[in-house]
Amino acid sequence: MRPSHVSHSALGGFAQIFPRSLGLATALLGAGLLGGCSIVIPSSPSGEDFRAQADDVTGSIRKSAPDLPRWLDAEDRRRAFAALATALDPQGEGAAVNWENPQTGAKGGFTPVGHAYPTDGKVCRAFLAEVGGKDKEERLQGTACRERTNDWTISEIGPWRKG
Repeated sequence: MRPSHVSHSALGGFAQIFPRSLGLATALLGAGLLGGCSIVIPSSPSGEDFRAQADDVTGSIRKSAPDLPRWLDAEDRRRAFAALATALDPQGEGAAVNWENPQTGAKGGFTPVGHAYPTDGKVCRAFLAEVGGKDKEERLQGTACRERTNDWTISEIGPWRKG
C-alpha cells in the first residue's frame, strides 16, 4: 500500500514510507554527525602535554647546522673556514691558525685540541675558537669533521667552557 499523501519534507516522506526505519536512520545520522566532531589528543604515559615532548623527533624537520656567529659576513666566513681547515689538518702540527679581514675588522683564530680521529667514515677534530669584530668577541669550542676530499664542516659548536 502506498500512502496517498506525501510530505514535502524528505524526512517526513521517509517516515511515512518507512515508519519503523525512522528511529534507526535518526540514530545513524546523529552518530555520524557527532562522530566527525571528536578529536583525540595523545599524551604521554605520565600525562604531560604531547607538544612538550621535545625529544620525540621524527626527522621530518632538520635542525640548522651548527655554524660560526651569524654576524660574520661572507668574506669573514671564507677566511675563517680557510683558517679552520689549516688548523685542523691531521698532517699539520696542531698549531693555532689566525685569520683577519681588514675591510670589516673581523678576526679570529682556531686552535686544534687533541688529535684527529675517525668516526662514521669521517675524520673529526675538536677545536677552540676566538672570533671578534668591532664591538663583539666570542670564545667558542666545537668539533668539525670532513669526509675524504670534502671541506671541514662544523658538527657542533658552543660557548667555550673552561676546565
